[in-house]
Amino acid sequence: MLTDAALKALKPKNKVYKVTDRDGMYVRIMPSGAISFRLDYRLNGRRETVYFGRYGRNGISLARAREMCLDAKREIREGRSPAIEKQREKRRLKEAKSFGEFGEKWLTGAPMADSTRAMRRSIFERELGSKLNGQFVIQAGHGRGKFHEPLVLVE
Repeated sequence: MLTDAALKALKPKNKVYKVTDRDGMYVRIMPSGAISFRLDYRLNGRRETVYFGRYGRNGISLARAREMCLDAKREIREGRSPAIEKQREKRRLKEAKSFGEFGEKWLTGAPMADSTRAMRRSIFERELGSKLNGQFVIQAGHGRGKFHEPLVLVE
């Protein structure tokens, strides 16, 4: 089982290599030294891989990767592919044309209690809606998890 100290001690080699963690998750170490969290699985007789993100200051922590792994394994048990769900989520976010539409899609589609949704809608409208509503979303970032991608906005 990996620890933060063990991850920091991993050194790049001439070829890509893997180090296993737990629950089927592993890290992939690139020759550049980049470390990424992944999970290989089989669903409907097909081998797939889901990428959780990079490790490090600008990436995700080991604890967060393990949480994402457990969520992915839950989806697999339910017969859903985490990799395909992740692709669908990216497509859904890219379909939003303006920041206001993006916010509305997120507020209506994200799983949360009605009281939480009402509170977040109020904050969104008060703090962001009036300032960013007319701007367009032209690009969503990659691999940072649901609803946490950096946005590039143009007027």
